[in-house]
Amino acid sequence: MTSINGYPARPSVRAGEVIRLHIATSAPRFRIDFYRWGATPQHAGHTEWPGRTADPGTFDRDWQWPAYEFPVPPGWSSGVYIAVLSTEPDSCTPPMDSREARILLVVTPAAPSGRKILYKIPTFTYQAYNTAGGGSLYSASQVTMRRPGGGVGGPAKGLPDPYDSTSPRQTFAHWDAPFIAWMQENRIESDFCTDLDLHEGRHLNDGYRLLVSAGHDEYWSTDARRNITAFRDAGGNIANFGANTCWWRVDVAPDGAGLSCAKFPPGAPTGTDPDSSYGCPDHWWESEPENVLLGVSYRNGGGHWEGPRAPLGFTVTDGDHWIFSGTGLRTGDVLGREAALIGYECDGAAYELDAAGRPGPTGQDGTPKDFEILGIAPLPSDWNFAAREPANSPRAATLGLYTAAGTVFTAATTDWARLLATDPQVASITRNVITRLS
Repeated sequence: MTSINGYPARPSVRAGEVIRLHIATSAPRFRIDFYRWGATPQHAGHTEWPGRTADPGTFDRDWQWPAYEFPVPPGWSSGVYIAVLSTEPDSCTPPMDSREARILLVVTPAAPSGRKILYKIPTFTYQAYNTAGGGSLYSASQVTMRRPGGGVGGPAKGLPDPYDSTSPRQTFAHWDAPFIAWMQENRIESDFCTDLDLHEGRHLNDGYRLLVSAGHDEYWSTDARRNITAFRDAGGNIANFGANTCWWRVDVAPDGAGLSCAKFPPGAPTGTDPDSSYGCPDHWWESEPENVLLGVSYRNGGGHWEGPRAPLGFTVTDGDHWIFSGTGLRTGDVLGREAALIGYECDGAAYELDAAGRPGPTGQDGTPKDFEILGIAPLPSDWNFAAREPANSPRAATLGLYTAAGTVFTAATTDWARLLATDPQVASITRNVITRLS
């Protein structure tokens, strides 16, 4: 049986520059077709090369597969491109998502484009869950990014999603792909980058007004967070249509080819869940709570990882707020309950109720005191929670925003993107946020 797979030397490339692709195949020749992702994948070009074989590597070392250099055409628009690898002489449009023979590649602008929205692809999180080579950041303290997978083309750790079984949760296809398709369908133009780009200090100073993230953007480096915070402090806005965001801190290898995360500190009990909060220095909240930037944290939310969950939605606390414009929602209405909008993981802020029964942040967890909780969803006891309870506050997903120099919005649930195409109220809120903040 003919085999083929591959990976990029780095996950992004500027239009007009050369990307190095590493590919191994038992076929004498192979073909790559490039598709730009959107509401309808657009064929952008193809190339053919002689094939060379190579053995699989391990999860923690560069696989060093045969290298091929591809000049990215300067006319390619910024976007997420899927490279489809084939050993057949002719190819038709295949499924974009696969656990093999696919490479995810983000094309960034060759020069400032004038667009106001920058969409962040969470390649660090994709690689943390990537199990190609027999391991991930859930079984070891470091992984290489130079191996198949990392969005597409490789196996991913995690339980199946009962609400969408077509792709694993920790892949591009699950949340980012539908969000990007929705943006294109609604004529919302953006440029694209990876978290490695932001870690390296690229793009945020190129005139963007809004940084967008969606789904599951869990792993952040110190430099990426520092640069995103500086973007906010200079007046840039952030819209986080996801959850479990900025939960783990990762170190990035100097050449950008590997990630490390010390999840199992000395003294942790045997069998400690790496997603628990047992004294781990690589949890952001232990040293610099993510609430300070994002307003919320997984520490104050929770996760329901296996099987269907009791349907939960956000109870609206201020129906007159501009994010609810055109939705028909009023104070006390519930958003997204029938489709289980809350989950599979969600973020929250420590809160208390005022005299009128409206929730407001206590600030004791780092959440800015002016964070407006616009929707709230208390979590049942059968959810998975971080080990240390926030003081004097129940667990609840908390949708909301605050304004420093820039405005930061959080949808506070990973599954926001799943409802975009089917729930007009979720779509309207998304449109309101993106339009206002960009």
